[in-house]
Amino acid sequence: MQAAGGTPLTGQQPGRRAPYRHRRVGLLLSVAVVVITADLVSKVLVVANIPQQTYVHVIGNVFMLTQVRNGGAAFNLGGTSITIVFTLIAAGVVTYILRAASSLRSTGWAITLGLLLGGATGNLIDRIFRAPGPFRGDVVDWIEVTRYWPVFNVADSCIVCAGILVVLLALRGIRLDGTRTIRTGQASQAGQAGQAGQAGQASQAGQASQADAAAEPDPEPPAPPEQDYPKPNYPESKLRPADDGR
Repeated sequence: MQAAGGTPLTGQQPGRRAPYRHRRVGLLLSVAVVVITADLVSKVLVVANIPQQTYVHVIGNVFMLTQVRNGGAAFNLGGTSITIVFTLIAAGVVTYILRAASSLRSTGWAITLGLLLGGATGNLIDRIFRAPGPFRGDVVDWIEVTRYWPVFNVADSCIVCAGILVVLLALRGIRLDGTRTIRTGQASQAGQAGQAGQAGQASQAGQASQADAAAEPDPEPPAPPEQDYPKPNYPESKLRPADDGR
């Protein structure tokens, strides 16, 4: 338990931190690989089977498949005039996540950073290798939900999910290293609860000792000491031998 806000609580043993971190980094990379694979495979299938600006109506006008080339950010935000800027931002995000993985010991953050790494890498691959040129390529978007929502792809969805998880983890005070920050109010309540528990235990112990004392019988009073009476001092002339019958 901590006494002030901002102080992390840890329950990990120092000897187990290294393998624990390795498992979380492996989880991060596994999530990222799954996201990148799903994003690339879906884009290849869309480019090969759906012409640009055509629609496949899966559920009427609510859920449709299409092919749109996006030179802006996620959900086609920002326009195509600063495509190189979004490329540099994506590269910076990937670099930061790989560096932050060295202190990763939280399962929640491993999944979150895996989604973010996979999404950023999936769109970065399009920026680097697709037309109109290296680091200026357009991202393939193919999912459209109603006519009022921007077209997006698997990578965009994972980036949004990662952003939601970041907010939830921050609200719960969970850090990358698995520690949790307790706010000042929560720490005060925890301290009061601990003091109340200790007082209750002390009260119960006092009542138990009183009950034990009441159950024990009263000790018997000690016997009075024997009085030493003085022996009579008779003169020797008055002492006669006993009559033996002769």
